[in-house]
Amino acid sequence: MEIRRLRSLEDAEKYRIIRLESLQNCPESFVASYEEEKDFSIETFMHQLQSDGSFTYGAFEENQLVGIITLYLDQPYKLGHRAHIGAMYVSSSKRSLGVGKVLMEEAIRKAKSIEGIEQIYLAVVSTNEPAKKLYSTLGFTVFGTEKKGLRVDHDVYYDVDFMILFL
Repeated sequence: MEIRRLRSLEDAEKYRIIRLESLQNCPESFVASYEEEKDFSIETFMHQLQSDGSFTYGAFEENQLVGIITLYLDQPYKLGHRAHIGAMYVSSSKRSLGVGKVLMEEAIRKAKSIEGIEQIYLAVVSTNEPAKKLYSTLGFTVFGTEKKGLRVDHDVYYDVDFMILFL
């Protein structure tokens, strides 16, 4: 398996496919929705991949993108010591094979390499035990829970746990 940063037009095309898959398959795991992003142009995805404030990595197996993760940097000066992990997704056929762990390790490694970053935050649906277990094994701890933090389909609510890793 190859893990690398996504930057090219070909990467953006593959990223768009797995991103939309993630929004369809796990709507409770993302703030964005499939309906919001399905009509985004390939240029929009390219812009996201090439943003100065974020680093998107992909897990490739035989040239197929099977997992993604993005590390976002906080921009305001007073928050410059913080980074966030988001858009984490592994295709259902590749789960429980260590892909998520390798992606998380790459994002953590990148955060550690950026001068001034001292902590990484992430948010996870409270009922997503496999993800929470993974994050905990990597050193993340829950520091708060937002009741009904995410609403899907106007009538289904999910609590959201906020986790932090001090570097």
